[in-house]
Amino acid sequence: MDMARKFLQMGYTRSRRYANYESGKKYDQNGNINEREIDEEKARISQDFRSKMEESPGG
Repeated sequence: MDMARKFLQMGYTRSRRYANYESGKKYDQNGNINEREIDEEKARISQDFRSKMEESPGG
C-alpha cells in the first residue's frame, strides 16, 4: 500500500510541475524563475491524482 501511495504522490507532483511549467523546469539557466503557463488538462490530471491519494487509507 505504501508503494501505491508513493506513486500517487509522485504522479501528483510531476503532473503539477508540468501543468505549471511546460518544460517542467521552474528556473532557467540563469537562475531566474520562468513564467507559469497553466495547462488546464494537466492541472485536471493532477487533481485526479490528488483525489485518489485522499481516498486511499492513511490519506
